[in-house]
Amino acid sequence: MKTQSGFRSFMEIALQEARAAGGRGEVPVGAVIVGPGGGIVAQAGNRTRELSDPTAHAEVLAIRAACAAAGSERLPGHDLYVTLEPCPMCAAAISMARLGRLYYGAADPKSGGVVAGARVFSHPQCHHVPQVYDGIGGAESEALLKAFFAGRRDAT
Repeated sequence: MKTQSGFRSFMEIALQEARAAGGRGEVPVGAVIVGPGGGIVAQAGNRTRELSDPTAHAEVLAIRAACAAAGSERLPGHDLYVTLEPCPMCAAAISMARLGRLYYGAADPKSGGVVAGARVFSHPQCHHVPQVYDGIGGAESEALLKAFFAGRRDAT
């Protein structure tokens, strides 16, 4: 993974979206897309249960909203901040949307699609590879997820 200094992180807003998702009973993952001008163009939290839609991951919902706002299926020059390493489905959507940079918090050794598991961006079939920066807000993202799943285990 690359490192970058001197940038403004939008991870706190992604964490707010993750907290809101957890409050709705969703897995607490949040995402924010920042446009080329540095402003937020979309933000979302997981809504798979609420929408009865297995594709309603925070990243996909944010990409859909940003594409609608841009009037395009591609988002060059846009950055995605997400609290958890994207799964293979979300990594493929990130590539298809041509996002410029991906910043993510917690690693996902079980279901990740960037560094773990499928490693979507490493495949020759991947048409676009964003710059990837990991560990941004990772400790808080991981703590949110651990608390959520511990609560689920305790409730059973």
